[in-house]
Parts: sequence; structure tokens; C-alpha cells
Amino acid sequence: MTNPYQIEGNIIPFIPEGDFYFSKGVEAFQKRKFDLSLKWFKKAIADKPNNPLYQCQASIVYTEMGSYHLANQMLTKVLSTHGEDYVDCYYLIANNYAHLGLLQDAVKYAELYIEKAPDGEFTEAASSLLDVLDLSEIEEEDDDDEWMLEEEDDLIIYQETAFYHLEREEWEEAIAILEEMITLFPEFSQAKHEYHYALFFAGEREEAITMEEKYLQDHPDSLFSCMNLACFFAHEANQERLQYYTELLDNIYPIHEQQKLRIAVTFAQIGLFEKALYRFKLLHKSKLKGHPSYYRWFSTCQYYLGLKETAQHLWEEGCKQHNILAVQTPPWK
Repeated sequence: MTNPYQIEGNIIPFIPEGDFYFSKGVEAFQKRKFDLSLKWFKKAIADKPNNPLYQCQASIVYTEMGSYHLANQMLTKVLSTHGEDYVDCYYLIANNYAHLGLLQDAVKYAELYIEKAPDGEFTEAASSLLDVLDLSEIEEEDDDDEWMLEEEDDLIIYQETAFYHLEREEWEEAIAILEEMITLFPEFSQAKHEYHYALFFAGEREEAITMEEKYLQDHPDSLFSCMNLACFFAHEANQERLQYYTELLDNIYPIHEQQKLRIAVTFAQIGLFEKALYRFKLLHKSKLKGHPSYYRWFSTCQYYLGLKETAQHLWEEGCKQHNILAVQTPPWK
């Protein structure tokens, strides 16, 4: 049997390996071509799945693209397998949590990094992050909100899995994951709201509305409840209740990017495209590229407000970013 890799004439077959893919990924990253960079890093990881450096660098690309959950998922995997050899992961995780608005978690990981690497490369940056988070205002008021590191790892995986199914409108799959999340992490309120949302669109409308209204009654300041109920009553054509929640949302301007996006999407879903477009324009696109809903609903607003060419361009950009959009037709069609 002949060697398939033997030299034939003057041609030497070139067989790419992980280091080659990694170097191409770094090159693309330095040029801020994040989509291309991520493709190269994924190839490198496929070639050497246990190389922590490849995974760490891929996580940084995810951070630049706004996919903070995915970034942290990769980093926690590195910590679980390589531990103290990659302490920089603690700082990177803290930074991602800060972007997500999970401030207690950001503080915890920043402090862990400083403890484990007092003279590390990111020690000054971690200290600055702690100053920005203003520890005096986020003291541990409720011990129930504290998560053990192992629990956080599991939570991130559950969040990403639920996010995957919700973005693809795979309601039954999302419900199954969210039911597990609610059982395992009863204090993680976002899972309950996502569960109500999936339940509504799976056809259990009355039950979803009842549960969300009950939650709002117990937690009058719940922004997620207001957004869900506005969406629910729009689909139920209950104009009186819809107007009530619309007026509430119209006066709320969250600080965190994820919540800003959710309000913009809510306005788009209920057909208030001018309000939605204004909210979308306030967003930082670089932080939301990991969300298909950003492209789906922002382009929808543009289309129905007469910006058809702009809408088509944004939709096509989203299709390049997300396979789930590439197999769909634009919402307006």
C-alpha cells in the first residue's frame, strides 16, 4: 500500500495542523476580522481539542463579538481541566460578567484573579474593574444570590443551551431545559421569564400569562415581566393591557446591553417599529453580534419604516453571522 503523503515529483503535500490554523486566527484577529478569526480558531481546536491556548484565544474573539456567555463557557472549561496554569481566565471571566451586568459574579472572579496572580499581567486591569464596579454599592446583601463556582459553570451551560433553542424558536426543547434550570437554580429569575415566554409560544398562552402576572405581583419592579406581558397581550389583541405595559416600558432605559436589546426587540414584536428603531440605534452593535434577534428585529423595523435597502443589507450581514438566519427568509417576506 503506497504512502498517501509521499513526495511526488517536486510537490510536497501540505497538511495543515493546529498551530497553522492558530496563527491564521491570530492574524485575522489583529486585523479585527473576528468572524474569520473565529473560523480559524475553531479549526485549530478541532485539530487539538485539548489545547487551552486555542480555547482562551477563541473566547477572546467571542468577547469581542459580544457573545459573553459563550466566551465564559470556554474559559470555565479551561479552568476545569488546566486549573492554576491558566489563572488569566479568572480575569477574562470577570470582564465578561461585567458586560453581562452580573456584577456580583464579576467582582468575585476579579478578586479571585488578584488573589491567585497578585503580580499578573491583568492585575492592574482587574483592580480597575473592581473600582468601576464600585464595591461599596454591591455588597453581599443576599447570600442566596451567591453561586459556588461549580454551580456557575453548570448555569452557563444551561443558559447557552436555552438561548440556542429560544433564538431558533424551538419552544419545546427550550421548555425542557428551562424547567431543569428552574429546579436547579430557583433563584435565577431570568429562567422563569424565559420559561413563561417559551410556554406562551408553545401554545399554553393562558398559563403563561397567569404565571407571569403572578410573578409581577410578587416582584413589582420586574422588567422582564413587563416585556413578556406586553408581547403576550399584543398577540392576544388585548389593547388595554398592551397599552398599559407599553407606557411602562416607554419610560425605562436599562444600563445593560442585553436588557436594552430585549426592550428594542419587544417594541418590534408588538409592532411599534418607530420606538423599536430608536432603541436599536442606542445599542452597541459590536456587543450584540452573537444575537440573531438583533439582526432579525432591527432589519424588520427598518423595512417597515421604509428603509428597505438598509434592512436587506443588515439581514444579509446577520445571515453571514448566524446559520439559523441563513436558512430563513427575511421576516417581512
